[in-house]
Amino acid sequence: MKITLTVNGEAYPLDIEPRRVLADALRDDCGLTGTHLGCEQGVCGACTVLVDGEAVRSCLMLAVQCDGVPIRTVEGLAGPDGEPHPLQRAFSAERGLQCGFCTPGFLMLAAGALERDPALGEEEVAALVGSNLCRCTGYEPIRRAITRAARDQQNGQEDLHRSV
Repeated sequence: MKITLTVNGEAYPLDIEPRRVLADALRDDCGLTGTHLGCEQGVCGACTVLVDGEAVRSCLMLAVQCDGVPIRTVEGLAGPDGEPHPLQRAFSAERGLQCGFCTPGFLMLAAGALERDPALGEEEVAALVGSNLCRCTGYEPIRRAITRAARDQQNGQEDLHRSV
């Protein structure tokens, strides 16, 4: 089936099987390997991307469902000049990553949430973080990083709404 995935502002015309999941299309057909596959059952969140601004588990969504819909992956977080996204800086500053496998999913989940509500409170951040799995950090550094990015945005220090 012929579709066009619009990922991080770039069009990827593809001819794919209708049953191909978005994660595989992003990684194998578009060459965007920042989206990681963990459980492939929608539980771990490593494959989280933004589809039309909403965080989705790309291992559960068919690529054909995204024909003509804007998709944002972790590769699309950095600014056009390569400057790291505020969340990426906060994750680094708060040591919110260790092995890094889950990090792209957490970054995309947090980016979507903060774009919808930059004033996320502690309970919202805890619920958000609890929806993805991490085996290394113990979650506290991830919570601190998201809270830091939200606080910086509220103080006018960062712009979390980057256009691609």
